[in-house]
Amino acid sequence: KPTPLTAAHEALGARMVDFGGWNMPLQYGPILDEVRCVRERGGLFDLSHMGRFELRGEQAVELADRLFTNRVASMKVGQIRYGLLCRENGMPLDDVLVYRGADEVSVVVNASNADRDAEWIRQHAAEFDAQLHVHTDEIAMLALQGPVSVATLESCTDSSGENDTAPGDVGYYRFATATVCGIPDVRMSRTGYTGEDGFELYLPADQAERVWGELLAAGKPHGLEPIGLGARDTLRLEAAMPLYGHEISDELDPIQAGLSFGISFHKKKVGTLGFEALKAFRDAPTRQLVGLTTPGPRVPRQGHSVMQGDQAVGQVCSGSVSPTLGTNIATAYVPPALAEPGTELELEHRGKRQPVTVRELPFYSRPRD
Repeated sequence: KPTPLTAAHEALGARMVDFGGWNMPLQYGPILDEVRCVRERGGLFDLSHMGRFELRGEQAVELADRLFTNRVASMKVGQIRYGLLCRENGMPLDDVLVYRGADEVSVVVNASNADRDAEWIRQHAAEFDAQLHVHTDEIAMLALQGPVSVATLESCTDSSGENDTAPGDVGYYRFATATVCGIPDVRMSRTGYTGEDGFELYLPADQAERVWGELLAAGKPHGLEPIGLGARDTLRLEAAMPLYGHEISDELDPIQAGLSFGISFHKKKVGTLGFEALKAFRDAPTRQLVGLTTPGPRVPRQGHSVMQGDQAVGQVCSGSVSPTLGTNIATAYVPPALAEPGTELELEHRGKRQPVTVRELPFYSRPRD
C-alpha cells in the first residue's frame, strides 16, 4: 500500500520495500551514512504507515484505561505516554503512544499490528460509551529528528495564533498545534524514536507531499536529509527503543523487556487487561533484556544464539553495525544471573562463534544541554 509520499520517495531514488504491508523507503543512500546524518545534523522520515486512532465518547478515557497499561485518566491535556495493549495473560498485542486531547484520546500503533489493534479495541469498546475512529489514510505522519530539527521546523511554522505553540516550546512527551507550511492546526509532538530531539507532525494526507518538500528545502542549509527505515532501525537500536516483533511480541512479556515504566503499577488500575499477569511477571522475572557489543566480523542478527560454554543462554532480538559506537551491537534476552554488565559470552551462527560482552542499555543517549 502506498503512503501519501510514495511518489516523492521514488523521485528521490529511494530503495523501496514492503514493510507491514506498506511500500516504504528502506534507504536513499548508504544506511550508516543516514544514521550519522541524523545524529550529527537531522533527518526527515515518512511515518505514514503507522496506525493513527482516536477514541471518542463520554467514556473514551475509561476505555483507554481498560485497554492500555499506563494510566490515562491522570494525564493532562497535551501529554503523551508510552504504554502497551495486553491480553489478559499479560502478553502484549502492541506497544503504543497515547495522546490525551481535550475531546479525545489519540493512539499511535505499529503498522503491522494496526488491523489487529483496531479489532481488539472495537471488541472492548462495545462495553463503553466510546467509539474508535481510524485516521491512518486521511492523516499523514512525518518525523523530523536530529539536532537541526527545531531550527528547521521553526522556519516553516507560524505560531502567532492564540492557540499556537512554537516548536521549541513543546515539551518532551508533549504535543501542541501551530500553522506549519501554511496549514493551520497541525499537531506537533515531541517524542522521538531515534534517541535524538525531534518532532512528529500530523497533517492532511493531501498536503503531505508539499510539506515534505518544503521541510527538506528549509532544512537543506542545516544538512537535513530524507532518511529511510534501515537507518531508523539502527538509530532506535542504539537508543534501546523496542521494536515489536523483536524485543517484544505476544510471546515476550514487557517486564523482561525493561518496559515497566509503561505500566502503572504504583496505582492499581482496576479492570486493566493483563494487570494481574503483569504483576506476576514483575515479581518473578526469568529473563532480562541486555545489550551486547562485539568487535568480531559477524554482525549479530535476530535469531543468532547467545552461548555460555556449550549452553545456549539466549537469542539475539536485534543487531546492527553502530556507526555511533564504532562496533557491532545487539539486544538479547539472557537469564538474570548473566545480565551483569561486563559478562563475557559468545555469539554463535552456523557453527561459528565470536565473543560478545554484556553492557547496560541504552547504547547511546544524546547529550543534554
